[in-house]
Amino acid sequence: MRLVLTSDTHLPRRARALPEELLAEIDRADVVVHAGDWTEPAALDLFAARARRLVAVHGNNDGPELRARLPEVARAELGGVRFAVVHETGPARGREERCAARFPDADVLVFGHSHIPWDTTAPGGLRLLNPGSPTDRRRQPHHTYMTAEAAGGRLTRVTLHRLDPDAPRPR
Repeated sequence: MRLVLTSDTHLPRRARALPEELLAEIDRADVVVHAGDWTEPAALDLFAARARRLVAVHGNNDGPELRARLPEVARAELGGVRFAVVHETGPARGREERCAARFPDADVLVFGHSHIPWDTTAPGGLRLLNPGSPTDRRRQPHHTYMTAEAAGGRLTRVTLHRLDPDAPRPR
């Protein structure tokens, strides 16, 4: 099962459109996981129209309409891997232990908020993934998103993709 992991798209505030590369990955994916901060319902509509399956949450910048449509925490079993998705996990210090205690039944936690790519594993085995942002890199050197494969209860081929800032975007 091919996965696309993204977060913090902030459309149209930080970008008018998603990068073509990410849109192509969404079209190829079996499941798209979005960890919140869409900022406009049209962004959610775009993902919902293109993704075969969408697992998503709202973020701190998402207003009442998005909060009504999306949960704060989402859970899904994908390829035998138990996923939890949440926007915010708090400070980096102590994150692994805090998240392992909050999500004891998950194998993987996808989160956003910081715009900082993250890939660590908590002592109990919980894998924490933050795909960064494809549209708002803040102080990071690149816009980013992740892909992965889930099958047979294992998550493999987790890849952080750096987006070309000069790549054409759809109008």
